[in-house]
Amino acid sequence: MLDSVLFDLDGTLLDTADDFLAIIHSMRQDRGLPESPLHLIRSTVSDGSAGMLCAAFSITPEHPNFAGLRDDFLERYQRQLAVHTRPFPGVPELLDWLDAEGLPWGVVTNKMSCFSIPLLEAVGLSKRCASLVCPDQVTHGKPHPEPLLKACAEMGVDPARSVFVGDHLRDIQAGQAAGMRTVAALYGYLPAGDDPQHWNASYSIENAAALRPWLEQQRTKEFCHV
Repeated sequence: MLDSVLFDLDGTLLDTADDFLAIIHSMRQDRGLPESPLHLIRSTVSDGSAGMLCAAFSITPEHPNFAGLRDDFLERYQRQLAVHTRPFPGVPELLDWLDAEGLPWGVVTNKMSCFSIPLLEAVGLSKRCASLVCPDQVTHGKPHPEPLLKACAEMGVDPARSVFVGDHLRDIQAGQAAGMRTVAALYGYLPAGDDPQHWNASYSIENAAALRPWLEQQRTKEFCHV
């Protein structure tokens, strides 16, 4: 049986990298620096603003300039968080199918609610999303299972009959700790040098469209805690 599907946000449900890249470019341009390559930013999106800034400016969080760079980055992102952001190919059709089948879906992210809420509103998904759980709404963020269990409670579903889809090891770890089936989104922002084969996810997908056939199979199976 299948009660619900939960998604990570950046790198799984939405392709946000181009907005981050545009901000990094403008910040570097303002400082007389050349543009950063897209692959450098994509591979660090899952590490949040700290990861992207450290990669783009070759610094660490302990650097005296880091706090100022992060404030600048977050202020710019708040103003332009959905200029280039779009759902990944196949995601709109997948969500349409979930809605048509009466299967609730939600988002569990490590992105703060002050960004996640307006982002979902900007891409037209906020009213369709049955639950959105952000790190400032829980005591522990992923890979702790708390945010996933909170989302399942809000949707009134059994975690053991739910699936979590994500593009980072901590997503898979959180899903497993919550007793859910897990899916590794290989099309997402995989960190450089990371091997998803070692994540031990229940399933892996190369694109969002590949998720529906697997979910259809899960609807006829009894879930076991993983």
